[in-house]
This record gives sequence, structure tokens and C-alpha cells, in this order.
Amino acid sequence: MTYETLEIERKGAVATIWMNRPDVFNAFNERLIADLGAACRALDADATARIVVLAGRGRHFSAGADLNWMQRASGYGEAENLADARSFAGMLQALSGMSKPTIARVQGAALGGGTGLAAACDMVVASDDAQFSTSEVRFGIIPAVISPYVLRAIGPRHALRYFQTGEKFRADQARAIGLVSEVVSRDELDAGVAALVEPLLAGGPLAQQAAKQLIAAVCGRPIDAAVAEETATRIARQRATGEAKEGIAAFLQKRPPAWQG
Repeated sequence: MTYETLEIERKGAVATIWMNRPDVFNAFNERLIADLGAACRALDADATARIVVLAGRGRHFSAGADLNWMQRASGYGEAENLADARSFAGMLQALSGMSKPTIARVQGAALGGGTGLAAACDMVVASDDAQFSTSEVRFGIIPAVISPYVLRAIGPRHALRYFQTGEKFRADQARAIGLVSEVVSRDELDAGVAALVEPLLAGGPLAQQAAKQLIAAVCGRPIDAAVAEETATRIARQRATGEAKEGIAAFLQKRPPAWQG
């Protein structure tokens, strides 16, 4: 598929979604939101794509909402605003809900919704000059649609600060509070992503999908008999898969598993 605002780059089992609006720092509007949602759904259905990287062309990852889009939205009625917000929420859900590992490659600004995009990915590799913010309050609005993903990453205590101050925070601060996985220099961004890709390709794709589902099923629940039964059921089901049998056989036979071939 081709997209008006994106480029899809394939290198073996790794698919990179490049946001391609560098003239506006990859700020998103209705078209970019629709393209990103469609690309996530297409790549999720593509068994040849093992890992998805989200990146931005130019100096910045994403400056958040396009000002022209925001201006149009300010004139919307409640019904139009709800439809617009649902489109954005659906795109983030498609990104976060992908059945395969996702990595955000972040340089420069990742502001507002740009922080939301990074948080919706499983992992974030950021350049040491990257800056993040949930700046919506400075425009008289709130980071509502991105909040589930940012909260999952940084927790409510840090969210209470940054959702209310709207202040920018650096990559090293973002790593300290859980939003960023690795911080590298800008010229080492691709190497930093590759360093995560290598161990990800060593894992079984179905096991990785099951691991993501496991986290969603268990996170936040009390450790009680119901959770114990849930986890026992999940590992029993996983052990019975062909992928698990192949992985254990490969280990015992001291050879790479089939998915690494």
C-alpha cells in the first residue's frame, strides 16, 4: 500500500514506518492519523514483518498536532470533535495493539501527541537531544486520548506533574521515569534500534505475541488464585504450540530455531 504522509521501508523482517511531513516536523493531521492507523493494521496482518519501527523524517520525530488541524478542530461542534478524537484514539489503539514488537525511533521533538505515539510503542530509542511533553494544558485542552499509553509508561505520579505543567523533559529524564528504553547520540539512533532488533528476532513470534497478551491480562490485578490460574493456563497453552516444541528442540539440539532461519 502507498500512503500520502508515510513511507514504509522494509529490511528483511523489520518494517519501518516513516512519518514523512518533515516541513511541519511530522505534526499530524487527519491524513497522517488515517495513514498511520491503516499502516499499523496492514503490517500487523503481514506475517513477514516481525518487528515494526515508528520513525520520523527530518529533524524531529513529531511535534504533535498540526496547528492548521487544531484550528479547524476549534471550530468543530461536539459531534465533529468526538468523531475526530475517535479517529485519533483508533490509530493509537492500532499501534499499541499490534501483535508484534514495536519500537519508536525518536529524535528531536516528541511533543503532545508525539509523546503519545512514543508511549504507544513497546520500546523507545531516543537521541540524547530528544524532548518530550504533554503540553496540551498550555492550549487549554487535556492529553485525554494519549493518556492510557503515557500513564502505562510513566505511572500516575509523574503524570500528575507533566499533564498539569506541560513542561518539556529531556531524553534522560524520560528514561528515568519509564517512557524511554535507551538513550543514544543522534548519529547512533539506527545502531540503537538495531541493538533491540537483534534480540527481538531471536524470540519466537507467537511467544512474543502471547507475552504482550500476558502483560495486558495480568498487569494491575491482585496476585490471587484467579491470577495464578490465569498464568498456569497461559503457559500450559503455550507449551503445547508447535513454536514452543521447535524452540525447546532447537535448544536441546544446539541449533537455531526455525524462526531464525
